[in-house]
Amino acid sequence: MEPSLSVPVRDESTAAAPQTRAGRATGRVAPVRSANDRRMRRLLRLPEGGPRVSVFAAQSAFSRSIAISATRCLLTYVFIPLLGPLLGLTGSVGPILGLVLGAVSMVAIVASTRRFFAADHKWRWGYATIGGAIFVLLAVQAVVDLAGLAS
Repeated sequence: MEPSLSVPVRDESTAAAPQTRAGRATGRVAPVRSANDRRMRRLLRLPEGGPRVSVFAAQSAFSRSIAISATRCLLTYVFIPLLGPLLGLTGSVGPILGLVLGAVSMVAIVASTRRFFAADHKWRWGYATIGGAIFVLLAVQAVVDLAGLAS
């Protein structure tokens, strides 16, 4: 076990439990986080002094997010353009499917970003940058799809 992930054990009969930043006596010391980490945790609605989740959980969420994005990309850019005309998928089917798949991808990005920050994963900011860029591209595509439905 890594020393940074271990929880100090104290004899509660002789010493008071340490206070976390949230001010609760829990027997654990809250990890020290930068101001940017604390801001991101508030944005993601993670508890300020919350315990870390496992790195395995963060990597598992990341894997699911990548699988969902890969499926969305395959459907949006390969299967629909190739099979759409053969199956008679025309008009509003493509934009509606794009909106649904984009929404699922956005939820997966937010969920995996939350896991990365909850685990204080060393690559949390790298993933947040890439995930944020993809999120913006998905939002732009949603506007294009909505404009296609409106016309």
